[in-house]
Amino acid sequence: MKVLVTGAKGQLGYDVVKQLNKQNIDCLGVDIDDFDLTEEAQVDKCISQYNPDVIVHCAAFTAVDRAEEDKELCYKVNVLGTKNIVNTAKKLDAKLIYISTDYVFEGNGEAFYEPEHKKNPQSYYGLTKSLGEDEVTSALNKYFIVRISWVFGINGNNFVKTMLKLGKDREELNVVSDQIGSPTYTFDLAYLLVEMAKTEKYGIYHATNEGVCSWADFAKEIMLLGNRNCKINYITSDQYPQKAKRPKNSRMSKEKLTENGFMLLPSWQDALKRYIEELKEQGAL
Repeated sequence: MKVLVTGAKGQLGYDVVKQLNKQNIDCLGVDIDDFDLTEEAQVDKCISQYNPDVIVHCAAFTAVDRAEEDKELCYKVNVLGTKNIVNTAKKLDAKLIYISTDYVFEGNGEAFYEPEHKKNPQSYYGLTKSLGEDEVTSALNKYFIVRISWVFGINGNNFVKTMLKLGKDREELNVVSDQIGSPTYTFDLAYLLVEMAKTEKYGIYHATNEGVCSWADFAKEIMLLGNRNCKINYITSDQYPQKAKRPKNSRMSKEKLTENGFMLLPSWQDALKRYIEELKEQGAL
């Protein structure tokens, strides 16, 4: 099996390449230095030369607030870029794993979203990721769409690193408590994606670490495990306005993983504990 990973310099792509190497699976990690995702000819040339059996498409425009202002670039990367990847995957008859997001849903209520639930994105970023999904489902049969949320990994910036940094100097922080979801540790997710790539159990999946929390709950646990003496004040989304609307409900059902024989990811608390240990080992804490 040969696997090509886009966005190899990002949090998830980095860990997917690492996991593939760990399992001695032939892989190629590519990023913006290798080709421009929005240029069809470049995409096709680079991927066709390697001729992978599987493409794991991690690359995306993920700056949620910036997407509201730079809609053209966001659309080019997340929709047209995905279309280019899809066309090459179809030509090569390669499996495609497309990484999507909780932002494709409207994010109301308290129920867990099933993979087949009607999409209704409330932000431009969410819209482009939803349209990216449509590019995949309309053209391919051999695909996995994997929706994730609240991502943190060793390579790149994320909420955990931000909280640890702020918690060093601040006595207290205000963090939103009415947005509920599940953190996703890229180390754990990468293992699952590689296991998926070995199968033909195609379809749409939700994959996050187990358990749910608010951003404030998450921040509180980060301070505790990171030995930060910083109090977390629970506030509402209205008290912390942002350009892009965030889903208040990002609960996603993972039953389909179990039904298809995939292991569920460990609890988010366990994942966070291991992540902070990893940061300590690297001297980054």
